[in-house]
Amino acid sequence: MKIFLDTAKVSDIKKWSDTGIIDGVTTNPSHLSKEGGDPVKVIKDIMNLLPSGEISVEVTEKEPQAVYDQAKKIAALGPNILVKIPCTEEYYPIIQKLVAEQVKLNITLVFTLIQSLFMSKLGVTYISPFIGRLADIDEDGISMLHEIKYMKDSYGFSTGILAASLRTVEHLHEAIEAGVDVATVSTDILEKATKHPLTKQGIKQFDEDWKKLGIKQFP
Repeated sequence: MKIFLDTAKVSDIKKWSDTGIIDGVTTNPSHLSKEGGDPVKVIKDIMNLLPSGEISVEVTEKEPQAVYDQAKKIAALGPNILVKIPCTEEYYPIIQKLVAEQVKLNITLVFTLIQSLFMSKLGVTYISPFIGRLADIDEDGISMLHEIKYMKDSYGFSTGILAASLRTVEHLHEAIEAGVDVATVSTDILEKATKHPLTKQGIKQFDEDWKKLGIKQFP
């Protein structure tokens, strides 16, 4: 399973890339806007930090032909770039065309099992079901993850499941249980996921017990 960091903040990506935990980054126009400056430079900086990592970059155009043209330009930034395109019917023809041209796609804003099936039939690289946004309207996104995983396994699709919009550590836990291929999380959730009060408590206890030996050097 892969873990992606959902941000365009270069300093956070640098911190977590040094740990070896993250396998890629998901960005969106809001993330890049917060960073300011030239978004292409920001993307290239991220690529330099994660030379073998998968970096998702979202289209900003709306008209299908313009989306297609922009997707080709985004993909040309590097071999590990995934172009994010929203899962809407008007883009199905260009999604099919881009897949045929071997452009790696991360289809975003996926909210149903049937959308997931359609995108898997088209052979996109990843689908991104949005779990937190489903929870916002009292729908069970975690159950949908299990359904998508069952569908993928039943029909042998190669499309990866990228769990997105994970709002809590529990969401991450449940995404892992569902057997997704990737979970993308905020820096806040990733930070919280590394911690447990019993870990610190145990370190403190071991340290206190060791000091009782009075040994100055070991080994």
